[in-house]
Amino acid sequence: MSDTVVLVRHMPGERQDRVAESLARRGYRLETVWVADGQPLPEPEARHAGAVVYGGAQMASQSDRYDYLTAELRWIERWLAADKSYLGICLGAQMLARAAGARVAPHPGGLSEIGYVPIAPTAGRPDFVPPGLSVYHWHSEGFELPAGAELLARGPVFENQAFHLGAGSYGLQYHPEVTLEMMESWMAEAAHMLSLPGAHPAEVQRADAERHHGPLGAWLEGFLEGWIGHRQPEPA
Repeated sequence: MSDTVVLVRHMPGERQDRVAESLARRGYRLETVWVADGQPLPEPEARHAGAVVYGGAQMASQSDRYDYLTAELRWIERWLAADKSYLGICLGAQMLARAAGARVAPHPGGLSEIGYVPIAPTAGRPDFVPPGLSVYHWHSEGFELPAGAELLARGPVFENQAFHLGAGSYGLQYHPEVTLEMMESWMAEAAHMLSLPGAHPAEVQRADAERHHGPLGAWLEGFLEGWIGHRQPEPA
């Protein structure tokens, strides 16, 4: 039975994020791999229902600097070839785009996207996100759309915000998994990034979270049901 989801993490420290919590509630076994620590990525097996590849301080455009990112790109290719579901978040979305042959690069105007920013669905998928949904960002690079991919959402800073590739592979430039505790820790641990062009000050992020954190979490639950819900394991 496909009852295991691989969680690929690029940064140290265990975090109780909203994606992992939702998958655990749905009955999935979670298999965490810390790639930067040299832990090997599992080859796709029948027990694997999917993989979630999270963000990190690393840059997908600089994967040649990190052997583990180069190996991860090759692993993503094998994972997709095995028809396993894939969810890439921020860096994970950029890695999916790179594995599919697309370019990842900084914003042409030198902007970063840090804080809550509204996105909109594309004409072809008007039901993917509610119009005007504000989602949480923390990145300074973006992805071009891979060949054969479907763009699902656009934004005003980095245009490409979400895409679908193949049967069950999605890339999200934003962070629906972030809890309020994670947001606070990021603003503390990477406070220097709040001075980057385009970054929202901490007080703005906190005020925006009061309005947008709940709706983003509700969207995430619906998205996960569509992404992996059809493979939900039977109760033990």
